[in-house]
Amino acid sequence: MKTIFSNFRPWVLALTIAAALPLPARINVVTLPGRDTVQLTIYNSADLTLVKETRHLTFRKGLNRLEFSWANTLIDPTSVEFRPLSQADKVEVLDVSFPPRVANTLEWRINSEVAGEVVVEIRYFTSGITWNADYVVEAGQDEKAMRLGGYVRVTNHSGEDYENSQIRLVVGVIKLVEDIKQLAQGPVPASAAMPMAVSAPAPAVLGRMRSVAAKAMMDADGIAPGRQQEIIKEGMSEYFLYTVGQQDTVLNGWAKRLPSFQVADVPVTSYYKYERERFGDQVQRYYRFTNAVPSKLGKEPLPDGAVQAFRNASPDGLYAYTGRTQVKYIPVGESVELDLGPDREVMIKPRLMNWTKENIRFDNVGNVKGWTIRESWELELQNSRDIAVVADVRRNFKGDWTLTTATPYEKMDATKVKIVRPLAARAKEKITYELVTNFGLNATR
Repeated sequence: MKTIFSNFRPWVLALTIAAALPLPARINVVTLPGRDTVQLTIYNSADLTLVKETRHLTFRKGLNRLEFSWANTLIDPTSVEFRPLSQADKVEVLDVSFPPRVANTLEWRINSEVAGEVVVEIRYFTSGITWNADYVVEAGQDEKAMRLGGYVRVTNHSGEDYENSQIRLVVGVIKLVEDIKQLAQGPVPASAAMPMAVSAPAPAVLGRMRSVAAKAMMDADGIAPGRQQEIIKEGMSEYFLYTVGQQDTVLNGWAKRLPSFQVADVPVTSYYKYERERFGDQVQRYYRFTNAVPSKLGKEPLPDGAVQAFRNASPDGLYAYTGRTQVKYIPVGESVELDLGPDREVMIKPRLMNWTKENIRFDNVGNVKGWTIRESWELELQNSRDIAVVADVRRNFKGDWTLTTATPYEKMDATKVKIVRPLAARAKEKITYELVTNFGLNATR
């Protein structure tokens, strides 16, 4: 049992006993039980968290008053909901009001047909609690397989402590009509300042949010908690839910990194891209893998987050830092490219070997009205690494062009082709092609 005078939480619950006193007088029960359970369901795409807590409260038979204060927190007062879990048929919420001359406080009037202990649940939205994902990649020495580790980091700046809380993390994009932080810090609207009649267990005002978040998070609220020391993943419509098995104390100003998964022997390709229009003369290095069952992944989408990449650089297990990058949300079945920055150990050099202007056409007064440019190019590819890699060369052309080469290529669109070549360790390769471009009257498109 704690007293409201020794409890340093920024909000408290208090039972008020109806008495034959003028309206401004308020008699509060001083001792209150702490939370029995608390559950946090946190979105990663919005500053939004659903809090569900249970408490054992002692009611007197007849009329009881229950206060809820959100001072110094980011709780949205318009979303607060109260309902009895035990004795539900004997405990009824008569109405809820925002008391006059009392800041940051609402009051439920509750009629109880029994005197004694009742288990109640209180739910509301808050902001200031966020989570983000990060990953660690440990590639093998030949960079053909990797260990992928996923982690989540939870941060609390809501103004409230949540002890021994069950944490749930939701992946999914939502759109809010009103920002929760603004609702929490702004004045109570005039329409909400008057007493409002509600029938339990209807929320005080989830309607103000007018967001798919309300339904999605209430749906998430009904999914069973995970087992100890695991993060359980479950799909729900267009959202995905990660449930942290162990309970954690989420203090205000607190941040903690929690393990999500570890997968070994994920197939990976050391992939290099060259495109002068994007990267200049640099060659950009990537790790490529697929979030799919054949790659020992594919059980759930992967949230967007930061990636730290390492490579086992020697037989004795010495790890070398490869790079850091960001990944966007990765659906099941999608290929992933981790951009690790430029790498000078793979070189790609295009050289113009020959250039001619031909098939020149004139009008009646001698002006040039059509011509054709014929170019011969050589691409030199060199892999200076001691492992095999894949080179992806992209060339951009303008106008009415035709490409001729003995090397297989893919036409990506009307202006770009892609040539993908495997390169063995310490290997060189030369690719030649001829580009014919028609201009003016010679152009057919």
